[in-house]
Amino acid sequence: MVQSEIQIRVRYSETDRMGYVYYGNYAAYLEVARVEALRSLGITYKDLEDQGVLLPVSEYQIRYLKPAYYDEVLIIKTVIPGTSGVRLLFNYEVLNASGDLLAVASTTLVFVTAATGKPCAPPEEVVQLLSRAS
Repeated sequence: MVQSEIQIRVRYSETDRMGYVYYGNYAAYLEVARVEALRSLGITYKDLEDQGVLLPVSEYQIRYLKPAYYDEVLIIKTVIPGTSGVRLLFNYEVLNASGDLLAVASTTLVFVTAATGKPCAPPEEVVQLLSRAS
C-alpha cells in the first residue's frame, strides 16, 4: 500500500459565494494528490503517455463532511491500495491544518492503450514499483 501526503492552499477563486471551497474543485485537488503520489514512486503521467498508456478516471466518489475555506491549507492524504486487473485505485482524506477531516474520496483509473482507447494491462514497471512500495 502506497501512502502520500500533499498540501494545497485554497485560493480565493476556488470559493463560492458562501466562502466555501466550491465542490467541483475537489476533483482538481485530488488529481494533484494522485499525480504526486505516483511521482513519489517514480511514475509520471508523461512517461506513461510516452509509452502509449493513458489513465482516465472511470469512477469518482466523494463525501463532504465539513467545508474548507479561502486561504486554508488543505492536507490531502492519498493511499494507493494497488491495482485490480486494469484498474488503479486511490483513496483520499482531505483535512485542514487543524486536523479536521473535511472529505473522504476515492477514484478508480483504468489503464488504456492510447492508440485504441481499450483497457490494457498496467506496464510491468508500474506493477513492480507499486509492489515494492507495498
